[in-house]
Amino acid sequence: MGGLLDLLLLIKNRQSRYISRPYIQEVQMMTELAYAMGANPQAGQGQGGGLMGFLPLVIIFVIFYFLLIRPQQKKAKEQKAMLDNLKKGDKVIISGGEYGVLEEVKDNTVIVKIAENVRVKYGKGYIVALRQSEDE
Repeated sequence: MGGLLDLLLLIKNRQSRYISRPYIQEVQMMTELAYAMGANPQAGQGQGGGLMGFLPLVIIFVIFYFLLIRPQQKKAKEQKAMLDNLKKGDKVIISGGEYGVLEEVKDNTVIVKIAENVRVKYGKGYIVALRQSEDE
């Protein structure tokens, strides 16, 4: 990057004998154009700082909140309510894909009957959903 700055300084000061004159004039015209397009701090608008600088970030956060965070919180709340309302005899689906019937429900664990004479103890968090009685 330092070499580019040195080159631009040489062009601006017309001290390079290796660069053609039309190229120097073109670079000078582009730099003048860039300066002309820049913000004028004396125009009363400043640098666009303050609250207006943060407005795009606030808008992005609001969009993310309504599209990602809020639906995820709602789904987590529904899952917690479902786990709190489990009772003996409910038909459930476990996260591994096993289908079973609840035999016993405790604070953090459940015992699920997955086959005749086969009962397995799971943490409540592994229950994904309640299933309808016609699902088999």
